[in-house]
Amino acid sequence: MISRRAALSAAGAGALSLAGCGGERGVPLWFSYGGKNREVLLSLVAAFNREDPAHAIHAVYQGDYFELLAKLRTALSAGKAPAVTHVVAEVLPYFVAADVLAPLDEMPGLDGDLGFVPELSQAGAFQGGDAQRMVGVPFNRSTPIAYCNGDLLNELGLAPPKTWDELATFAKKATGDGRFGFSCPIDWWFWVALVTQAGGELTDGDGHFTLGGEAGVEALAFWQRLVRDEKTMRTPTGRDYNAWGITNREFLAGRAAMIWNSTAFVRYLEENAKFPVVAAPLPQKARAGVPTGGTLFVMPKGSPPAWREAGARFLAFMCRPEVSNEFATKTGYIPVTRAGIRSLEDNGYYQKFPNDRVAVDQLANARPWPWHTELFRVQREAVQGRLEAAVLSGDDPRAVLAATRKAIEAAR
Repeated sequence: MISRRAALSAAGAGALSLAGCGGERGVPLWFSYGGKNREVLLSLVAAFNREDPAHAIHAVYQGDYFELLAKLRTALSAGKAPAVTHVVAEVLPYFVAADVLAPLDEMPGLDGDLGFVPELSQAGAFQGGDAQRMVGVPFNRSTPIAYCNGDLLNELGLAPPKTWDELATFAKKATGDGRFGFSCPIDWWFWVALVTQAGGELTDGDGHFTLGGEAGVEALAFWQRLVRDEKTMRTPTGRDYNAWGITNREFLAGRAAMIWNSTAFVRYLEENAKFPVVAAPLPQKARAGVPTGGTLFVMPKGSPPAWREAGARFLAFMCRPEVSNEFATKTGYIPVTRAGIRSLEDNGYYQKFPNDRVAVDQLANARPWPWHTELFRVQREAVQGRLEAAVLSGDDPRAVLAATRKAIEAAR
């Protein structure tokens, strides 16, 4: 078990912005991301504040997910954490082990059955997540999906690929005229999708990181084949969410016939493309499979009682099906309540916006994350950089992953 001191000592470099940690404007909520998603979140915060002005929330932007996490670690260590924030799912076991998150299932408004979509909640997003106290409630949750240029599908007589072999064939046929057939960020999340599709798991029964074993090798080798050998997948550029943005821009500019990215970009791509955007589930190999992504709301321990009350009331507000649906339908994230999805089915929303339905249906193939305190560290410090380097260098994927496993064990 990781100690609280050890967990908090891992704070990232950079100055900590403590703006919004209380005061006249309301109880602090730290959040990530910009653009459409930021606009919609702020509109919901404003709606909550109009409804419950005595418990007003003040939303403070803290950079991307990883910048927010670095600031949050520092703030926790300094005793200056916000009342509420949201964190990427993979970091949840780490913070639970550090004992820095308040249990939410004992707070008024959060202490009953909230009707979450199982695969998106803490209980279903993790193996054994239901055995833990509820410390996170789902917020902007997603899966990776494929986006295709509808005009090119018609022009080339292609359909979204359903298997890895079909993906390779699609990418080859769609490459040409300054266009790659396929583009995907070289990112942990999409590699985990490939590992899952190849039949692998990140950990074994004893909690050791196998990185999928042979399936992990197949996943990395598949990327190398498309990028280096067949030259039908765009050479990766950029890191973290910069790479995701570049992938979107290449797609919108017509320089990629198909991309993999998050459901979070459904609305953005539809509104900015000059062609029909066709979303499709990711292809399978040994099986269909995707990880879930995005964040969960958490409340750090140590807040004043007034902050805890306001934070709990705000989270209960955000868990309402109509509120969750408003965020989801205006962005592309998945509605987090079963009642919310039923409402959209009943009112014909998915007939009007079929791309949104893809992620909902794909939840049937979602694979839970291992509840492992080292999950986030393994992602950021061990795997991510080695994936990028191996795709560019062409190094033997079996040797790369063997060295990665050794590095993980050495750091434990």
